[in-house]
Amino acid sequence: MTLATHPDPQRTAVAAPTITRNVVVAAVAGNALEFYDFGTYAFFAVFIGKAFFPAASDFTSLLLSVTVFGVGFVTRPLGGILIGAYGDRAGRKPAMMLTILLITLGTLGLALTPTYESIGMAAPVLVVLCRLVQGLALGGEVGPSTSFLIEIAPPEKRGLYASWQFASQGMAVLLAGLAGVLLSKLMSPDDLASWGWRIPFAAGLLLVPVAIYLRRRMPETMEPKARSGGNGGPGLMQQLRQNARVITLAILVVLGGTVPTYVCMYMTTYAIKTLQFPLTTALAATVALGVSTVIFSLVGGWLADRFGRKPVMLIPRILAVLVAYPAFLLLLETRTPTVLMGVTFLLAALTFISAAASLVSIPELLPIGIRSTGLSIAYAVGVALFGGSTQLVVTWLIGVTGNPLAPAWYLVGTGIISALAMLALPETRGREVKA
Repeated sequence: MTLATHPDPQRTAVAAPTITRNVVVAAVAGNALEFYDFGTYAFFAVFIGKAFFPAASDFTSLLLSVTVFGVGFVTRPLGGILIGAYGDRAGRKPAMMLTILLITLGTLGLALTPTYESIGMAAPVLVVLCRLVQGLALGGEVGPSTSFLIEIAPPEKRGLYASWQFASQGMAVLLAGLAGVLLSKLMSPDDLASWGWRIPFAAGLLLVPVAIYLRRRMPETMEPKARSGGNGGPGLMQQLRQNARVITLAILVVLGGTVPTYVCMYMTTYAIKTLQFPLTTALAATVALGVSTVIFSLVGGWLADRFGRKPVMLIPRILAVLVAYPAFLLLLETRTPTVLMGVTFLLAALTFISAAASLVSIPELLPIGIRSTGLSIAYAVGVALFGGSTQLVVTWLIGVTGNPLAPAWYLVGTGIISALAMLALPETRGREVKA
């Protein structure tokens, strides 16, 4: 069975190949694998901290662990620039093959690195290096793969096609959460803390050969003449300068989706350390996050195709700002598993309806010759500045202020900034993909 395509006369891509579901899966596979790994790290941050970053107190150990989680974001802008530009010059397919290989290298390292007790300071150093490689890969993954989906989709379904990027992230988070719940049920706390947390990382590696196989069989969506500087046209840097305003606003738009995403991923640690929930209950919140992300990413893409990008970006973002504080207050007052999962589900739903519309709007505003680079830079810089620091900021704020509502206020402030950036972007529904 195939997904129907329609020719776009303005597109300088290879003419309308037959797009099977395998092609769409291949496009989002690297993103899914990377978020599976990032999610697994976030969910097991308490155990990873004890294994690699022993400290005088559990709080300091956890703070070091989430700091290294943030290290994975440091190289995202570099990956966005280098691999994004590679995708605009060599084509989408070579860039996506490169990112899947880098993702594999980083995940393998995390699964196999011995603990601090075994090899001393070499352990945290190796973990940091693995996180840097993973950040480089994901920084360069989103631009080429999303550009591929935008260029290959029927014009009236670009929102839905692009939304599979975030839906695949939700599936990855859901799998990581289910793995955590299952392991916490089957293993003793000591075994889970000692070596059981490595199992989800190793399991993720089993999907790598499938992803590589699918990506090798993908079509290419760029002709040589459409690539940066082709036919004597403006070069990459010149086009980036010409589109600097769009890219800057896009970074602030990404901020609005990034902070609540990583606050939701932090819910496991928040539930254990602040709410004093047992591990199995805390990990169940990640299942709610994964389910909500899958469902509402696709809903957001469908709504963006039907009603336009801008209202679907903006309305859920404003609602998220309004409900963040009451939702966390309810969670603190009730402290029940149902409310924990409900709050996580609601925040993720509003976040990913908006994020799906944002993800299609940004590349639609960029010419094909810098689409991969521009989107990679916007996404990688936005996530590096704000996503990579979210867990560290929230952990630090709770620790120094003693206020368990700190995550809510952080969501409110960043959400307002992002909404203002969304207001400044033009509507792109019905617009031809730029050449």
